[in-house]
Amino acid sequence: MAEDTRQDKRASFSAITEHNTNGMARTSAVASGKTGASKKLVIKNFKDRPKLAENYTEDTWLKLRDAVGAIQNSTSIKYNLEELYQAVENLCSYKVSPTLYKQLRQVCEDHVQLTESLDNLSFLKRMNRCWQDHCRQTIMIRSIFLFLDRTYVLQNSLLPSIWDTGLELFRTHIVSDSAVQKRTVDGILEQIELERNGETVDRSLLRSLLGMLSDLQVYKDSFEERFLIETNRLYAAEGQRLMQERDVPEYLHHVARRLEEENDRIMSYLDQSTQKPLISCVEKQLLGEHMTAILQKGLSTLLDENRVTELALLYQLFSKVKGGLTTLLQFWRDYIKSFGGEIVCTPEKDKDMVQDLLDFKDKMDNVAQSCFARSEGFINAMKEAFETFINKRPNKPAELIAKYVDSKLRAGNKEATEEELERILDKIMIIFRFIHGKDVFEAFYKKDLAKRLLVGKSASVDAEKSMLSKLKHECGAAFTSKLEGMFKDMELSKDIMIQFKQYMQNQSEPSNIELTVNILTMGYWPSYTPMEVHLPPEMVKLQEVFKLFYLGKHSGRKLQWQPTLGHAVLKAEFKEGKKELQVSLFQTLVLLMFNEGEEFSVEEIRAATGIEEGELRRTLQSLACGKARVLNKNPRGKDVEDGDRFNFNNDFKHKLFRIKINQIQMKETVKNTSTFLSFSFHSLLLNQGLLLPIFCIFLPGRGAGKHHRACVSRQAVSD
Repeated sequence: MAEDTRQDKRASFSAITEHNTNGMARTSAVASGKTGASKKLVIKNFKDRPKLAENYTEDTWLKLRDAVGAIQNSTSIKYNLEELYQAVENLCSYKVSPTLYKQLRQVCEDHVQLTESLDNLSFLKRMNRCWQDHCRQTIMIRSIFLFLDRTYVLQNSLLPSIWDTGLELFRTHIVSDSAVQKRTVDGILEQIELERNGETVDRSLLRSLLGMLSDLQVYKDSFEERFLIETNRLYAAEGQRLMQERDVPEYLHHVARRLEEENDRIMSYLDQSTQKPLISCVEKQLLGEHMTAILQKGLSTLLDENRVTELALLYQLFSKVKGGLTTLLQFWRDYIKSFGGEIVCTPEKDKDMVQDLLDFKDKMDNVAQSCFARSEGFINAMKEAFETFINKRPNKPAELIAKYVDSKLRAGNKEATEEELERILDKIMIIFRFIHGKDVFEAFYKKDLAKRLLVGKSASVDAEKSMLSKLKHECGAAFTSKLEGMFKDMELSKDIMIQFKQYMQNQSEPSNIELTVNILTMGYWPSYTPMEVHLPPEMVKLQEVFKLFYLGKHSGRKLQWQPTLGHAVLKAEFKEGKKELQVSLFQTLVLLMFNEGEEFSVEEIRAATGIEEGELRRTLQSLACGKARVLNKNPRGKDVEDGDRFNFNNDFKHKLFRIKINQIQMKETVKNTSTFLSFSFHSLLLNQGLLLPIFCIFLPGRGAGKHHRACVSRQAVSD
């Protein structure tokens, strides 16, 4: 130490040497001087570095070794940790670090050992305790030798840190021992198998041991490979067994539960690196190996029973397996073709075919949307399958779809509101898109539309035009041009009839029959077989009046009366009282004969009315063999034969005042739809006396080369 003074100011110092317990001498300086005097203190290094006390290195190591032993044996340390840390720092300062590092490593290596033979679980617990103690001890030892770790070890890149040295020693002397490693892994695998079989195990123990293997960098080689082999073996056997024992829904839930369990194990104690190979193994053995068998055994049942939960699970599981969705899509397509083909190709189901198709389409749409994640591939496969099976039976689906539309648009359909009807029409259009023979649909639809318009049986003009708009959007303007023309004819006919009624009011001899005529453009409407019938004089007279009126306004046009669509309301008296019968024109002509006689044969009626034989038989059958039997047939029977005779049923009773009598329909085929339209007419039969009919007549022709039909109806207005 040196002292320096200025301006005669002096200071005196005394050196105090203090011996600490570690053998090092610490020197402190004490300054004294006059109070308030200005001083400057300069401290310089020793010219010679202080020497360690004799035997200091050996004595200090003995203290450090005792402390390490106490830590390893979990006993109390006799020395203060700060004192021990300072001792290590002192030794390192005097370049004893290499010797100190080797001595520490040897002490730790001598301590690492495995004791006693135990059962598997006890062995695992002992191993875990050993590992936990080793980690705790290594941390405490490192805290004492931290200065060594941060100086000497850090400066020597080839030397492992004290912590890594501890791991290396444990790995070398404990885990790398083949017998110890095998027993440890066997015990862990045994615990996992017990858990897979439903037993409760100590997950914290497994988590600690597997963490140990991971920290020691032997997890993959010593554990994971064997674990995946055992997992593969377990689930291969389980998949084979359960596919035989359980139905598909139960099996799918089992697979989902197994996957959930394995994911839970990964979260709880397995290393994250195991997740992908483990889950792939489970999916392969429980799903990939049995995809075809699962679908063959259970897909049809799931779809038939609309098991949406299991179908969604099936899609979710198959999406995890390579080729799973491709296989599922093929089976899905085949199912739709098979099920839909049965609907279409079974004649016994024709009555409900369209409704069944709509229900089936709704069902499959729901499956695709809610179970198959709105997959575009599955939706396209469904469309392809529908288009395939619906055209297996040419023409019939088109005909029945047209009939179904007719049933929904016809008056009297109280099944749906306007909004519901619109939704039904939208669904029908979806089915309609799949049909190849749209011309067949057009023929039947046109025929039924004509019936609804001419007989006034359309439920809603808005609904009719909405359907027409949908067809136009789907098939183009050319497809609906004639249908739109039919609506135009009906609107023009209404205007003409207003004018005709005014014309009739100015006649000197007003008729007791009200006549309604529809003038139809021949090219727009279905073709009907011309038929000449013998009309009563009153009707013939009215025809001539209308013809004179119409041609007076539209000269050069040709009118052709069409009796097949005529209808009438007849007033009759029975014993029960007066009734009104709503009937077809042919039924009207037959009934009017009984104003002139009591009984007639089939041949006599045919000669008097001029009705074609087949049409006459159906007409007589509707009047004498149906629900409303206003004629008696002798002999009785369901069919009309040549020798049958008919008389008026004066005892006819009915709870209604106005009664509709349905005309027997001729069976429709694609071949005859272009020449014949079979209408169902609701008729009322009247008693002998004055029968006043409403009837429809067709009028073709307008201008050169153009023809119109007129549908004429006459209504009784007097008794």
